[in-house]
Amino acid sequence: MDWQPHAEQLARAALHPSSRWWETVLSVPRHVFVPRWYTSGPDGWTVTDGPSNEEEWARAAYTDHTVVTRVGPLHADHAAEGKPVMGLPTSSATLPSLVVTMLQHAKITEATDLLDIATGSGYSAALAARRLGADRVTTLDVDPYLTEVAAARLASIGLRPRVVTADAGRDLPGDFDRIVSMVSMPRVPVSWLRALRPGGRLVTTIRGTGLILTADKTEDGGAAGRIEWDRAAFMTTRTGDDYPPALDGLFASVRDSDGDDVATSPLPVINVMQAWEVWSMLSLTLPGIEHRMQYGHDGSRTAWMLHPDGSWARAHTAAGERSTTVHQGGPRRLWGTLEEIRWRLEHGELPVYGARVSIAPSGETTLTRGGWTLTL
Repeated sequence: MDWQPHAEQLARAALHPSSRWWETVLSVPRHVFVPRWYTSGPDGWTVTDGPSNEEEWARAAYTDHTVVTRVGPLHADHAAEGKPVMGLPTSSATLPSLVVTMLQHAKITEATDLLDIATGSGYSAALAARRLGADRVTTLDVDPYLTEVAAARLASIGLRPRVVTADAGRDLPGDFDRIVSMVSMPRVPVSWLRALRPGGRLVTTIRGTGLILTADKTEDGGAAGRIEWDRAAFMTTRTGDDYPPALDGLFASVRDSDGDDVATSPLPVINVMQAWEVWSMLSLTLPGIEHRMQYGHDGSRTAWMLHPDGSWARAHTAAGERSTTVHQGGPRRLWGTLEEIRWRLEHGELPVYGARVSIAPSGETTLTRGGWTLTL
């Protein structure tokens, strides 16, 4: 494949020409890292083999979007063509503009020793290694197949960063000036603070939110920083081949049930997962909520909220209506919490973006802005 013109097209889509990462994106053949990938369809995820269709391969690899490479425990390299796979994405090549955004927030210099958490396809490690030199980059993933293949594909383009198979939530393989995570975390692990050198900086996203957290190491062994104004979302860190089962059983049992609390709300149903500020605030307030959404042919909207503790809510806005009928059950009132957040947004911005971050040496992470405070 004559990939350079495609890489130039990608750079134009993902970056401004003045970016210090412009030449780096131009110099990395992204298609090498995604020879096979998944596409979502009505019957599940189907795999495409790039070398069999170079035009489609170039389009997928050099567009500024995320390319899914693993669904459940099955990597695209091992999937049969024409045979749909069911499950959640568990690895990908993240859209290049977001990879660069995370690296930019790290404020790296040519003398930086970097840990890239969540190797995935290897593309983020390739960009970092091309920019810093491979001897300054370590990349880590929990999945041995991902690290094995990424190392081989990196070597095929002349890059040999240190590639490690390990759990990012446990002890890290060394100490570093910068730690950048391409996977979301529930909080900053203590092991990251231990591995961060004095004056070092970490960058990650918070699980279940669109929040980028940046923090610089403090003298007491903790870190201090802020929630950036940029939006970002990554897959959640995992420790095994797949994520724990979704709350399908709870959904099946409450999908059409009458709740023990039925009310009418003046707020219409929204797709929470597309309302980033609301989604982030809700996930911080009540971690673990799953969302389901259904759009009727007549313009009606129904949303379900599910929580591992058995709490649930079903909200329905009829076609042409603004008010919503809400059924709720379980120990907590999920829609009530969501409604409080939405009313707060009606009267001004939510405090999540721009919040100050304080991380104690024990890992306890506190967000504050104005009179609002929350500990992860």
